[in-house]
Amino acid sequence: MDFSSKWSDLPKGPSLKNLTDGSFGHMKDTQHAAIQDLTKAHIESFDQAVIDGLNRVVQAIPPLEFMFKNERISLGFVEAAIQNPVVAKGNICKEMKVFPAECRGRRCSYKGKIVADVSWSINGVPKGIIKQSLGHVPIMVKSKLCNLHGMSPKELVEHHEEAEEMGGYFIVNGIEKVIRMLIMPRRNYPIAMSRPKWKNRGQGYTQYGISMRCVREEHTAINMNLHYLENGTVMLNFIYQKELFFLPLGFALKALVDFTDFQIYQELIKGREDNSFYKTCVSEMLRIVTEENCTTRSKVLNYLGERFRVKMNLPEWYTNEQCANFLLNECICIHLKSDVEKFYLLCLMTRKLFTFAKQECMEENPDSIVCQEVLTPGQLYLMFLKERLTAWLVSVKLSFDKRGSKVTGGWSSEMMIKMLNMGTDLTRSFEYLLATGNLQSKTGLGMLQNTGLCVVADKLNFIRYLSHFRCVHRGAAFAKMRTTSVRKLLPESWGFLCPVHTPDGEPCGLMNHMTASCEIVALTLSTTSLPGLLCSLGVTPVDGTPGRAFADCYPVVLDGAVVGWVEADLAPVVVESLRRFKVLEEDSSLDRDCPGSQNRQGQLISRPVPLHNTLSHGAACTELGFWQARVDCPRTFSPLPACGGKLHPILGPQPESQEHQTMGFPLHSFMDRSDNKLYRLQTPQSPLVRPYMYDHYGLDNYPSGTNAIVAVISYTGYDMEDAMIVNKSSWERGFAHGSIYKTELVDLAEKVKGEDGVVFGTKPGDPKVKEKLDADGLPFIGSVLQYGDPFYSYINLNTGQTFISYYKSQEACIVDNIKVCSNDGGSGRFKRVCITVRVPRNPTIGDKFASRHGQKGILSRLWPAEDMPFTESGMTPDILFNPHGFPSRMTIGMLIESMAGKSGALHGLGHDATPFTFSEENSALDYFGELLRAGGYNYYGTERLYSGLSGQELEADIFIGVVYYQRLRHMVSDKFQVRTTGARDKVTNQPVGGRNVQGGIRFGEMERDALLAHGSSFLLHDRLFNCSDRSVAQVCVDCGSLLSPLLEKPPPYWSSMRHRKTVCTLCGKSDSVDSVSVPYVFRYFVAELAAMNIKVKLEVK
Repeated sequence: MDFSSKWSDLPKGPSLKNLTDGSFGHMKDTQHAAIQDLTKAHIESFDQAVIDGLNRVVQAIPPLEFMFKNERISLGFVEAAIQNPVVAKGNICKEMKVFPAECRGRRCSYKGKIVADVSWSINGVPKGIIKQSLGHVPIMVKSKLCNLHGMSPKELVEHHEEAEEMGGYFIVNGIEKVIRMLIMPRRNYPIAMSRPKWKNRGQGYTQYGISMRCVREEHTAINMNLHYLENGTVMLNFIYQKELFFLPLGFALKALVDFTDFQIYQELIKGREDNSFYKTCVSEMLRIVTEENCTTRSKVLNYLGERFRVKMNLPEWYTNEQCANFLLNECICIHLKSDVEKFYLLCLMTRKLFTFAKQECMEENPDSIVCQEVLTPGQLYLMFLKERLTAWLVSVKLSFDKRGSKVTGGWSSEMMIKMLNMGTDLTRSFEYLLATGNLQSKTGLGMLQNTGLCVVADKLNFIRYLSHFRCVHRGAAFAKMRTTSVRKLLPESWGFLCPVHTPDGEPCGLMNHMTASCEIVALTLSTTSLPGLLCSLGVTPVDGTPGRAFADCYPVVLDGAVVGWVEADLAPVVVESLRRFKVLEEDSSLDRDCPGSQNRQGQLISRPVPLHNTLSHGAACTELGFWQARVDCPRTFSPLPACGGKLHPILGPQPESQEHQTMGFPLHSFMDRSDNKLYRLQTPQSPLVRPYMYDHYGLDNYPSGTNAIVAVISYTGYDMEDAMIVNKSSWERGFAHGSIYKTELVDLAEKVKGEDGVVFGTKPGDPKVKEKLDADGLPFIGSVLQYGDPFYSYINLNTGQTFISYYKSQEACIVDNIKVCSNDGGSGRFKRVCITVRVPRNPTIGDKFASRHGQKGILSRLWPAEDMPFTESGMTPDILFNPHGFPSRMTIGMLIESMAGKSGALHGLGHDATPFTFSEENSALDYFGELLRAGGYNYYGTERLYSGLSGQELEADIFIGVVYYQRLRHMVSDKFQVRTTGARDKVTNQPVGGRNVQGGIRFGEMERDALLAHGSSFLLHDRLFNCSDRSVAQVCVDCGSLLSPLLEKPPPYWSSMRHRKTVCTLCGKSDSVDSVSVPYVFRYFVAELAAMNIKVKLEVK
């Protein structure tokens, strides 16, 4: 879909046509483009990763070389491919393809096989190529590798999917997981930063530095810093295998190029030839290298290789120089291919660092969108894949070391295949990454965090589900930071990030959501032709000499490589030309008056292109020529739409926390799902008042609430503090009724390990089953299960013994459906079932509701309809809302919605709730008031109500109208906790905690203070002692010991009935022993102290 046309043909306003139109519910030929667009970034990036990226990764992995039996063996990848998900070998089936619905239903992973061609050579002689399976990797739903790719809605429904299935997630163990999009520093761009904690890195370090995240084509990333030291020298700092290394800059420069010291000196002082301090610093940096007797490039390489060899795990026959070259390739400016380019870039960064350290240029803000990009799921997947492939080669080498000695015979390909099969496959590590979101990696992939990379796409309601795919996260590392600057909403993120949709609490400001019109560019476009174009526009190549002094020129950097220099007076022309080329795709003429150019240019350059004020005089830093045209470089965010940067709210005024907890209608395929928990609203409705974007995304297919008639009145005492009263008749008619689907997976292979003959079933006529189970040992579909009813039973075929499991929940439920599953190999007999039960949850006192304006309330009373106030026409409201909820919260939107909903219901209209559609001149009150007046109602939305108790007319006018109310998932049935007696902790003898184990409620320090303040000491004693761990202990009054009184030892001739005295073993007498009531935990404490040789003495009075 073209970007400019996509936002021009939006619906003009909401319409109720799709409800009255006869075709509602009929399948369309194609899927809804707007909804498919929401997950486009995820799917595109994954497609790119597995098709184009995989080839690049395979080429980028260096062959692994090692010695074995005095032979040099080399293993390398030639190419790799990931296949579509298919049934495992040995299965008998009609359809070879595996579809996502089956993986969800069976609680398994949706994965495809990865196959690689491995080449091997001995002593440099190639021995051939072996096709090797490396295990299975997860496949993203709806990507090109997915079996659903390109299906029409009708075909999708036939395969048990939603008609509007959008994909963009993985299925691991039956759970839908989304890889989070993370905000990373902009790639290959040197950012000037000041970090006070850098001073702690060593003696002489300052807070000034230049940081750069270098990223290769196949997305391998590494972070690199240049530090400014107090003595004027520069330290290069990089990370290898999660270890921090520091290298004086002179060594890096001399190792990269075979220049003389004078040439390096000249390159470093370009543009600052008259600054004597700077020239001294440069000379000092080069002198440090000479002092180590590293006069030539080969000597420097030898010096570095010798030092770093220990950390590199390279074969022992590599020379020191080869080791040093490996270090330079893997750790320093890895995005550049040639060493000369790396040299020029390091020189540029050094010049920028000195400019910054001398306060001649501004610090850049790493939190600004200009310095950021998004790490898409495909990129992370590819980075991890590269690391696992490298680890696989290492695991093959280890298996050679372990088991290679046992292998006899020559070097045959059969023997090699045997060794390759011993490598650890990729299946487990990928599933672990997606299932837990934890990254286990040797290199750390150049990221600041290794947890929280994946989240569960919970289908609580459809809007909550969508938000997972539009979310961008700043990173878990920032959540623990004391600074708040990371969380600030910056003006430059206007149009890219939603200013409101961010959670409260710890992730506030770190987890943001993209606006509807913001796109992520996944495609990397080639920039090879640009240096030629720039030179033709007047840029001097990097090794040439410009017409002016370097001080009057700006350096030009493209994709992290220095292209050359442009003279200051020529720069505006070059910038202007580039902007024109970027906008005028077909017409590249530079003539200002070419027809239409002025018009189109004005329309599109309103987008935030990072070229503005490039040459402003106030910030005359040498680096201001850093440009990266958004079209040509793999940039993060798309520009704003050409419609004047208008935002498109989907939900209007919705506070996100309420929306995310709404119990809605999340999907249509309830019968095919095996989610742990699904909420379903039984009687959803389409809202009468909604933004036009609601229809643009077709949210009527997944509604999330009910239009309720709400009267704003303080009618009884039952609506204090945000409580609300609901009409009992409305409730009986099904207002906000809902249910929860819970699924339990029973796998006998795990339940009864080692026993092969265990299957589901019952003994005929077994009295324990009480005819509640069928002959197959499973409950009847549609039957009601109460607490203690048989849930399922299994039988051991060898012994004939049956085992019955009982339904343990206190809530009654209905068996909704049962899926008989098998294992992945297809060999599991009748051993694995998914039982889905439906728990009806109609609203009860204590359940939570909310309007779409954040006015949340608790249902406090179901009021009989005959006692409710009623209008002149005899209508009673569904909900009574307390007027005290309005003044302090100022949720005027709810008042307007009430009027709009009332007028919509009268005239059969759907009103547009998009923000800012009304203004001071054209107010909402006038518009809806006139509609109400036309319908024969009061202009202000109020009516006279009559008391339901006395029938008298109430004196005040009561504001009454239609508001869309949502039922939230917080229900009292999930929260209440009761305990009389029950389980106790083994060690302390106190009641255990936790609702699931019927535990007690903690009576803590502060509750104790409250009872003390009341002076209710007996109650306090009861709570903290009698109801907790009261125990009667024997204590010796003389020596005060709790441990020494013991029962006397009986001689053998005593009868067992004879009374035995308690004797203090220290004093040797029994008359000094007395009984006291103490907390059991105190006795335990005394025993623990005695074990540490500390005696506790009690004074008993």
